Amino acid sequence: MLKTICVYCSSSDALTDSFFQAATEFGALLAQRNYTLVYGGGRIGLMGAVARSVHQHGGKVIGVIPKSLQDKEVGYAAADELIITKDLRDRKAIMEARADAFVALPGGFGTIEEIFEILTLKQLQLHTKPIILVNTNRFYDHLIKLCEHIYAERFAKPDSRLLYHIASEPAEVFSYLDIYQPPKLESKWF
Repeated sequence: MLKTICVYCSSSDALTDSFFQAATEFGALLAQRNYTLVYGGGRIGLMGAVARSVHQHGGKVIGVIPKSLQDKEVGYAAADELIITKDLRDRKAIMEARADAFVALPGGFGTIEEIFEILTLKQLQLHTKPIILVNTNRFYDHLIKLCEHIYAERFAKPDSRLLYHIASEPAEVFSYLDIYQPPKLESKWF
């Protein structure tokens, strides 16, 4: 049974309101469904919006933040548990270990890097956890197009599409998690 959701997302406060609204909605649904949030530990951007919403709706928040970012005072001090790591690599390892599922809200370079690392680990059959991208405002359309190009050029097999799910809105994440079954994939090699 899935209990914790690792969320990757932006730490930018410069985004349009619709991204914050979707992050807040996602946090509320996560708490209402009795999941625990595991995330990058920030109090700013979509990170902060999700964490605050989880708390406002009675949920539990576990933040994982590198010391260098905590020293800049961007950590979410109200987290139920705030784990301070040596660096970003340790942060990602702890988040992966604590998660039963991975959800990516819109984000920048760090979010994209985290998505592709966790996808690669699943492609190599090192985990079978669900991975979901929330495509708020069609944010991930270009990334999806890049993935299709990767399949067309045979840099990955087309059944790699089964590694992840694209959700058009936050509620769809939970519908997918309710029915998730790990995919049966061939070896990644052609």
